[in-house]
Amino acid sequence: MTRALIAEDEPLLAQALQAQLARVWPELEIAAIAPNGPEALRLIELEKPDIAFLDIRMPGMTGLEVAAELADRRADGDAVPRIVFVTAYDEFALKAFDLAAVDYLLKPVTIERLARAIDRLRPATAPAAPAPDVASLVAQLRAVMGAQGDAPAAPATTLTTIRAAVGNTVHMVPVESVCYFQATDKYTSVITADAELLIRTPLKELLPQLPHERFRQIHRGTIVNMGEVVSAVRDEQGRVSVRLKHRTETLGVSRVFADLFRQM
Repeated sequence: MTRALIAEDEPLLAQALQAQLARVWPELEIAAIAPNGPEALRLIELEKPDIAFLDIRMPGMTGLEVAAELADRRADGDAVPRIVFVTAYDEFALKAFDLAAVDYLLKPVTIERLARAIDRLRPATAPAAPAPDVASLVAQLRAVMGAQGDAPAAPATTLTTIRAAVGNTVHMVPVESVCYFQATDKYTSVITADAELLIRTPLKELLPQLPHERFRQIHRGTIVNMGEVVSAVRDEQGRVSVRLKHRTETLGVSRVFADLFRQM
């Protein structure tokens, strides 16, 4: 039996989609309904559904971030579900994704459109369907979302100095001296050539404040100073890692951001 997960933070919309799925695919089992992104990831790992219907806008993690995490898991050889994005973006903007292996549903979801998506998902109609290129679609979605104004607004000023703590001492760290930023459980680590400091600002809030031409996100938990990158290596599994000028450790690159290093 084919099993699916619905990730939707609006309970009524989740129930409506579940009811529509019951009409067009009665044999489909709804394994779980997740109210946010982190819960969706947890339930996907627990229930191992064949299909995941992901709302693009969710608290905790967006549907794009959930898909990016699943893309990384696929690169590691883990089994992940086929993904259908559920979105309120206008259909014109989403024409770019018609050729992608991952489908999308436009809110409000109609029975006719859902039925077309189900035809692509049924095992009997597509037994040998290739694994969806989640990383590619996420990158395209991000570009469209940014073009439509969904990206965070640029800050009035760009950070030139980071106030970071080591014990009880606060250091003023020039932004250009930071090798990379790394997310931890409650803090963000500020890694320089010879120090590791802490700040409370999460990566999502920090990234728009950094000089865009210098700092780029390379993983859900990592922002790197591109001026520090000396090489990028792709292993036999297709995973990319980068080496830095002033640090000995290597940094893993999510498949979603691997295009940054394609020509290196």
